[in-house]
Amino acid sequence: MTLACGAQQPKEPITTTEPTKTLEDADYRPHFHFAPEKHWMNDPNGMFYLDGTYHLFYQYYPDGNVWGPMHWGHATTKDLLRWDEKPIAIYPDSLGYIFSGSAVVDLKNSSGLGTRENPPVVAMFTYHDPIKEREGRENFQNQAIAYSTDQGATWRKYAMNPVIPNPGIKDFRDPKIHWDAEHQQWIVVLAVLDRVYFYTSKDLKEWTKVSEFGNGQGAHGGVWECPDFFPMPVAGTNETKWVLIQSLNPGAINGGSGTQYFIGDFDGKVFTPVKAMQNLPENHSYWLDFGRDNYAGVSWANLPEKDGRILYLGWMTNWQYAQEVPTETWRGAMTLPRELTLHKQQNQYRLHTAPAQELWAYTDTIRYQKQVTVDADITLAPGSEVDLTKTVITFSIPDVAKQKYTFQLTSAADTLTFGYDGNTDSFFLDRSAMATSGFHPDFASHQVIAPRISKDKQITVTLILDTTSLELFFDDGVTVMTNIFFPKFPLTELIAVQSIIPYQLKDVNINQLKL
Repeated sequence: MTLACGAQQPKEPITTTEPTKTLEDADYRPHFHFAPEKHWMNDPNGMFYLDGTYHLFYQYYPDGNVWGPMHWGHATTKDLLRWDEKPIAIYPDSLGYIFSGSAVVDLKNSSGLGTRENPPVVAMFTYHDPIKEREGRENFQNQAIAYSTDQGATWRKYAMNPVIPNPGIKDFRDPKIHWDAEHQQWIVVLAVLDRVYFYTSKDLKEWTKVSEFGNGQGAHGGVWECPDFFPMPVAGTNETKWVLIQSLNPGAINGGSGTQYFIGDFDGKVFTPVKAMQNLPENHSYWLDFGRDNYAGVSWANLPEKDGRILYLGWMTNWQYAQEVPTETWRGAMTLPRELTLHKQQNQYRLHTAPAQELWAYTDTIRYQKQVTVDADITLAPGSEVDLTKTVITFSIPDVAKQKYTFQLTSAADTLTFGYDGNTDSFFLDRSAMATSGFHPDFASHQVIAPRISKDKQITVTLILDTTSLELFFDDGVTVMTNIFFPKFPLTELIAVQSIIPYQLKDVNINQLKL
């Protein structure tokens, strides 16, 4: 191993759990990703920002650790990392379970459900009627609204629900509201079978269907769910494009559930994808996350204009095995909040994803190496110096060649492998050598593969570890891979594995999360 000048001396070793201790349920709880104290959680819902607080609502079953009759749980945060779980916000009733949806701050009180001085927060959700479903009827999902005049603490359901009745379609759900400032209207994008419907409104109560999108576009291996729709500036230009984020299950690029996206223009009624994305085939590369474990993600509403960010959050698991992961007290966690940006290169638009900038306020550099030569297996992050259950590690690989660049997170009985294969120009992750992976046949049945999109000679890598999750951001976030894992023993080190030809790593920065 070769260290260039300027490397910092390692700090005093930290105390770590003895490697002989087998990890249990409580040891799997994340430090800085939201997870409920107990019971089942899935999709993020109703996310909005108001008066310094980020609100997260979510699909919640308070009576068990598998999916059941859905409620809206509620949590808040000031900094996107430290969460405060609140009482259940919206309960099911005679009209049905409370399925996924969204919320907006009705600043001008267009709905008349509050006042100009105290604008209401209006949530739209899907009522799922289990009785109609059991009877074999098609119209068991309808869109309804509820409103809050105390910043989301309590909610009243609108007396004239539903506001978008079902026209006789089995899968008709997950409304996402957005204020369309250009056309001075509210928009709802709704998942319907394997496509989306667009609706518009002036008052959040009376809605008109204006168009559809999705037939013959993109992946259709399963039902489309949990869409999001918003305009974004194209970085470095004066151009603005509309982004449609669309989850589907099954049919994701690496199996099970995942999230694709489309870029285009919106005239107030019709969404038209850019030329390069028209007639997009099933096997495309426009995925928000190529990992197994990021689904149903949506953006926060009502961020201050001066903030200027699109902040996104997803459910960090996969429907293939979500109900069988080895946590008993609770099931389900969210991804780290992420910033989305839109870039254009060679007439191709791509979303880039980065961890929310708030993360860096809680990092402390433990070890920095300007340059590392990997001519043998080398420990980059020893568990004696850094707690690998809450770590952010960044580095770059200059001048990538046609060989494998492999990294391993290990414990006394576990190996989690990831890296880049220059022969196939793709990233990979393999969790099959984790001791706790047999709880479901699909969990570790194959390598997770992501095509490399960037053409740069240098690969940048950011990896975020939080107990049982690994979030990988490659090439400034144009390729992202999120995967959960369940080690039998605490992780002890991150290793750079020797390849055919020695290679360099630059600016290897090992950061401890102070949470």
